[in-house]
Amino acid sequence: MDDVSEKFLRLKAVIEKTGKPKASIYRDIHLGIFPAPEKIGARVVAWRLSRILRWMQ
Repeated sequence: MDDVSEKFLRLKAVIEKTGKPKASIYRDIHLGIFPAPEKIGARVVAWRLSRILRWMQ
C-alpha cells in the first residue's frame, strides 16, 4: 500500500470525497456499511484514506 492510502481524512474531507452528507455517513457507520473513524487524538477522529477508497470501489 502506498503512502497516499495511509493518510487520514477528517469529516469534511470524507464528505467532499464521497459526496455523502454527515448524517448519512454516521447512519451508515451505525448500520455497518461505511468505515468507522479512528481516534487519532484526545478529541479527534479521522478516517484512513485507504478504507474510504476501498469503500468507494
